[in-house]
Amino acid sequence: MDFGRLLTAMATPFDENGDLSLERTTDLLEHLIQNGSEGVVVAGTTGESPTLTNEEKLVLFEHVVKVADGRLKVIVGTGGNNTKQSVAFSEEASKLGVDAVMAVAPYYNKPNQEGLYEHYKAIAEHVEVPVVIYNIPGRSKVNISAGTIIRLSEIDNIVAVKEASGDLDQMAAIIAGTDDDFHLYSGDDGLTLPVLAIGGQGVISVSSHVIGPEMKDMIAAFLDGNIKKAACLHRAMLPLMRELFAAPSPAPIKTLLNHLGIAVGGVRLPMVGLTDEEKDSLFDVYNRFKNFSEQEIRNS
Repeated sequence: MDFGRLLTAMATPFDENGDLSLERTTDLLEHLIQNGSEGVVVAGTTGESPTLTNEEKLVLFEHVVKVADGRLKVIVGTGGNNTKQSVAFSEEASKLGVDAVMAVAPYYNKPNQEGLYEHYKAIAEHVEVPVVIYNIPGRSKVNISAGTIIRLSEIDNIVAVKEASGDLDQMAAIIAGTDDDFHLYSGDDGLTLPVLAIGGQGVISVSSHVIGPEMKDMIAAFLDGNIKKAACLHRAMLPLMRELFAAPSPAPIKTLLNHLGIAVGGVRLPMVGLTDEEKDSLFDVYNRFKNFSEQEIRNS
């Protein structure tokens, strides 16, 4: 299953009362389509999945599928740390016309590698759509090893992994040990270019909300063999990518989107908004990136 190279981990728009806003979701989705996203992950970490009810998620999934109308791939977050509930919710979500489900590594209960294997195997056996593994040990406190991911890749409908371990050695081992039709996506914006260089498929990005065209240009330059231009763009974007995670995500990206006139509302507790100092720093880094010389990129 080819989901494309540049996917966005989409923020979930809320209204002024903190309720799910489908109108703002439509506007954000159109913005992402126009700015190069080939797919979206809905109700992932950036989508504040821990604070969304399952009922809200299903409404959101159905709406995104309808608005997308085949113009980009729709992957929905359905995982949790209770396998039975993850299976049931994945089954329900998979019937809404989504292109795939994505399941985060079970958090808090810290299963071993065999438990992780059986967890994903159970989800895959109960849905007909493709399944994407989401490895993010910084949040789940458990790392899905390269060996376990390679083993899971042998299950027909487990087709990709979002790798947010930050471990390029592990990612290289996964790429080397899986078939060409199993795709590895960087879960860290700042590792997009290094991951492409070791054979990864692309990135599931937060920064692409605001610098999608530049990220798409970087990926295209790398694939075209223009390594100098790709590296130049990578270095230019890196400070902003870092700043978007200087405070707990998705507060920074939502703040910047609102600042740019793309209304997505605030974050739900226990997440909180940025301080004035954090906002000033974020806007300053964004403005410095936007003032980066286009001529310098063209001359690369």
